[in-house]
Amino acid sequence: MKHLNKIYVAGHRGMIGTALLRAFKERGLPKPITATRKEVDLTKQAKTARFIETNRPDTIIIAAAKAGRVDTNQSERSSFLYENLMIASNVIHAARQLGVQRVLFLGKTCIYPHMAPQPIQESALLTSELEPTKEGYSLAQIAGLKLCQYYREETGLCYHSAITTNLYGSGDSYNPQNSHVIPALIRKFEEARLANKNEVPVWGSGTQLREFLHVDDLAQALLFLLELQNPPDLVNIGSGEECTIRDLALMIKDATGCKAKLIFDSSIPDGTQRKLSDTTLLRKLGWKPKVKLREGIQATIADYRTKS
Repeated sequence: MKHLNKIYVAGHRGMIGTALLRAFKERGLPKPITATRKEVDLTKQAKTARFIETNRPDTIIIAAAKAGRVDTNQSERSSFLYENLMIASNVIHAARQLGVQRVLFLGKTCIYPHMAPQPIQESALLTSELEPTKEGYSLAQIAGLKLCQYYREETGLCYHSAITTNLYGSGDSYNPQNSHVIPALIRKFEEARLANKNEVPVWGSGTQLREFLHVDDLAQALLFLLELQNPPDLVNIGSGEECTIRDLALMIKDATGCKAKLIFDSSIPDGTQRKLSDTTLLRKLGWKPKVKLREGIQATIADYRTKS
């Protein structure tokens, strides 16, 4: 389709962005437009607009965001709100002003209410309070998807959003300061295995339930949505399956070959006890994931070992 010929991927160096670049290459699609933060700081309105005007993309995928762990989301709420709000509003508004025909904005399931009925349907958005530990990030994400929705209603431009569950896979961050649960556990168990440690600390009680999706599945889902002539304003992308953090940790421990004992630190907040996205809408549209969690974890560990 014409709008797939000149796509700007904002955030191409992140896990989602690198997965999208792989997916583009695998499908034989033209190489997308990319830029580092040094080349264009998306938190700056004038610079963002100038970049988009110069490159004139037909479509923009907004995968750029400031992200982090539960503790940093909680302690730095102002920066998570400000930076993500600026990125979303600057890119979407510039696209609207310059007549970019298609924008796909990415958010995460933390935009949904803390006590949303499970599994979480798209209609749950803004029905009650957000999870306090991620409120800053969530508010910025909600503003971005609502801006897409309003511009679509007012102009007819196809601006739409996809809400992703917890992601893992190649290109993830293993930095202890900002890594998510799967890469954090992979690093912990690998370091414990190599150092022959007896114990590995795991944040939280281990009872909380989470859903995980391999990032390569996400990339394929995003391209699927871009191929739809009339996609939903908002759609969940997830595996539709969940497991406890305890079971996840044991799965990663076994996959790494680590023999250490798990020590759960209940002083660290669990966050939302259960968070499963309802993927009925996306499956009805004709897409479902392919990578099973255990297989995906094994591949991710192999990838980590080649790069560590």
